[in-house]
Amino acid sequence: MDKGRKETVMHDVLALVLAGGKGERLHPLTLHRAKPAVPFGGKYRLIDFTLSNCINSHIRKIAVLTQYKSLSLNRHLAYGWNLFSAELGEYIISIPPQQRTGERWYEGTADAVYQNIYMIEKEAPSYIFILSADHVYKMDYSDMFEFHIEKGADVTIAAIEMERGKASSFGVMEVDKDFRVIGFEEKPEKPKPVPDNPGHSLVSMGIYLFNTKDIIGELRADSMRDTAHDFGRNIIPSMLGSRNIYAYNFKDENKKEAKYWRDVGTIDSYWEATMDLCSVDPLFNLYDKQWPIRTYQCQNPPAKFVFAQEYKGGRLGIALDSTVCDGCIISGGRVQNSVLSPGVRVNSYAEVRESILMENVEIGRHCKIRRAIIDKDVYIPPKMVIGYDLENDRKKFYVSPNGVVVIPKAVPINT
Repeated sequence: MDKGRKETVMHDVLALVLAGGKGERLHPLTLHRAKPAVPFGGKYRLIDFTLSNCINSHIRKIAVLTQYKSLSLNRHLAYGWNLFSAELGEYIISIPPQQRTGERWYEGTADAVYQNIYMIEKEAPSYIFILSADHVYKMDYSDMFEFHIEKGADVTIAAIEMERGKASSFGVMEVDKDFRVIGFEEKPEKPKPVPDNPGHSLVSMGIYLFNTKDIIGELRADSMRDTAHDFGRNIIPSMLGSRNIYAYNFKDENKKEAKYWRDVGTIDSYWEATMDLCSVDPLFNLYDKQWPIRTYQCQNPPAKFVFAQEYKGGRLGIALDSTVCDGCIISGGRVQNSVLSPGVRVNSYAEVRESILMENVEIGRHCKIRRAIIDKDVYIPPKMVIGYDLENDRKKFYVSPNGVVVIPKAVPINT
């Protein structure tokens, strides 16, 4: 589909981005923010990847459904995503629970959409995308839309092929040879295989495309039932047999050998995905000019590395195999295999390895930091050692099952 046609056909599409998740498995990074607002890759937030997919797919009507601790998320949307023209019918809006259908918060993914039926009917789009705000991937939603139209589908579900041994943690679809969905199970013990590929299963990515006229009735019916009000558990199974449901096999715009789709829902998966960005050839490509990832660009000076003239005395500001954002100062310290967000300072003789330092973190002189995630606005006092004695670290901080030390946002550190 050429660019001009994409812009035309996507004009009648509304994207609803589900961004109210607590992200409890990412504690303590989600103690003060919603999961979609968690920083990733130095300068981005998790929600930036879904929103960038929307922009790159020519979706210009976006509603972000928020709930849990949404202040930083709303601020990020206001500062970084104010790029639409109301005169052209474009917008991105943040919608907290409106309680139009009852005095309750969102009780599930389907309920979050149901509670916004008033807005949907007023906007009157012909099609609705339901998107998650906390996955890292690149996808052209217009390709999925074209597939939906060609099949005459009522519902299309984005799917990725996954080894059957790993698929039991997800919603798994059973499809025929035409990729019509004939079965759907949430976290099955024995996932159904993909036709002609028995070692793999089709896993739902939590991306749904509905004809608006079809989903409105289903949501109203579900609201009257005692269910979890969830798309995967309730809505999709209830539509099987009576609706044309198709699975769209994920086409990855990341353009690597293996398809990239990550739910960085735990500290260890988050750390591993971030560390991959430091490799020579990362699995996820942030440098593709054909698929830009947008975010809020704060006004910072360039990164700076100083004290090379005192190298013989062991004082050298250097970063190796690392991602260093604007505003950072590596002032006589050493950074290796790490990701530094804007405004980080690493002072003389300090050593930082395999770590994630978020905005405005400062590492004092002679510190040794390894396999740590330090949230924003934290000052690490001089000579402190983190990540080398996990038993001692556990007395002060959270340590993940794989031994990653996490220091919460703005927490005072005592030596």
